[in-house]
Amino acid sequence: MASKNQKNTFQLPDFSDLHILVIGDVMIDRYISGSVKRISPEAPVPVVEMHDSDNRLGGAANVALNLHALGAEVTLLSIIGQDVDGDVLSEMVGKITNFHNQLFRISSRKTTVKTRIMSGNQHLLRIDNEDTHEIDEITQTNIVKQLEKIISNNKVDGIILQDYNKGMLTENLIHRTIALAKQYKIDTFVDPKEKNFFSYRDCTLFKPNQKEVYKALGVKPLPEIDALLKQKLNNKITLITLGSKGLYVGDEKIGQHFDTEARIISDVCGAGDSVISIVSLCYLKGMPIVDIAKVANTAGGQVCEQPGVVAIDLKNLELELGFKSTK
Repeated sequence: MASKNQKNTFQLPDFSDLHILVIGDVMIDRYISGSVKRISPEAPVPVVEMHDSDNRLGGAANVALNLHALGAEVTLLSIIGQDVDGDVLSEMVGKITNFHNQLFRISSRKTTVKTRIMSGNQHLLRIDNEDTHEIDEITQTNIVKQLEKIISNNKVDGIILQDYNKGMLTENLIHRTIALAKQYKIDTFVDPKEKNFFSYRDCTLFKPNQKEVYKALGVKPLPEIDALLKQKLNNKITLITLGSKGLYVGDEKIGQHFDTEARIISDVCGAGDSVISIVSLCYLKGMPIVDIAKVANTAGGQVCEQPGVVAIDLKNLELELGFKSTK
């Protein structure tokens, strides 16, 4: 990848004319921060003197937030509980201008909350409060009806399916979503998890991480994994994130590994969200795969330099890439 001071030969497009629909599991990423000055006399654990509590949009909501930060129009389609945390999440997305959302409230579910206990930038503990059982058929049908209403009444350029295995993206809902997208000639971009990993047949772009593909297909060379995925899924593009080693991209012609720059990593949370967001937008703008990979590596790396779940900073992204957008 080019150094930070080296000028690139391409420009970042204006994404404001794109409308992306994000479907998947949403959650609250809650950070409780404080200082540790002593060990508890009751057990050999640190005592955190709480200073602050901060709620951030997580999961598919963070993907939508990244798209919004990059200038695209966004619609978020998801489920939350009929609870206090559902109220909090709904209020958070409601405060964002030009951020459309369709959140189905389900009384039998908890709104997913991941609470992280922090001391400085040190992550001490995470507490998950969630339900992960699959949504029922009635809810699935209602979601599909809303999906069809959105894409039949609005210009939708792409659909991102963001799966965290929390129960929303069932195999049935995945198949019906991709079938509708094909009917309306809309590209689909997938960030999968273990369950239903091979259910995303005929998607445009499939973006697992290295751990997920190794678990699904065994430890094999990435070009071989790419070929196996395309055989099973019939996807046009495979993008495998490799953590500090960058990413692998295979399109319909070639596969290539793209290294990333060495960085001081603060927190890897949300890096995958930023990658699927920028990759989807760049693909829809017709950027070459090589350029998409450079932008994705940079965006993911910048997010990892920040503590907690954060969205892409468009100005910082443009600055490091060495160009300004065409807006």
